Amino acid sequence: MSDLPALPVTFRPAQTRAVLLTAGVAIFVVITVVALLLEQLSPGERISFIFTGALLFGVLVLLARPKVVVDDSGVTVVNIAGRRHLEWPEILQVNLRPGDPWVFLNLSDGTSMPALGIQPGIAKQRAIADARALRALVEARSVHDPERSEGEPQG
Repeated sequence: MSDLPALPVTFRPAQTRAVLLTAGVAIFVVITVVALLLEQLSPGERISFIFTGALLFGVLVLLARPKVVVDDSGVTVVNIAGRRHLEWPEILQVNLRPGDPWVFLNLSDGTSMPALGIQPGIAKQRAIADARALRALVEARSVHDPERSEGEPQG
């Protein structure tokens, strides 16, 4: 298949990431400036303001973290608080149904795993294209047992 993306490839919600990181910087800067401009605050209160701004920035950085990295060895899913590497045969199906907040990977152990790195929030068409590319890569690289995949649920 010649329309497959060249490996390695990283899928991430770029627009959502840009919004989150920009908002995080803006919130941190505003809270820090307010803390420094309010003359009635004690040094401890100023530090607590700045710490709160840094904490909010950290939360937004974590929310901007998700990505899906695809290379020759398989797929690495980086979600908000975790990272998991999947070998090609472990992934049976890539799903992004209407209304889904992100892609779900159906795995050979019978579980489903969210892949937050492909999410249709702000850039729906980009997410659909990324999901199709990931699905094509999985189909091209995975070795499925035909009897097993016939019995797998489709939804």
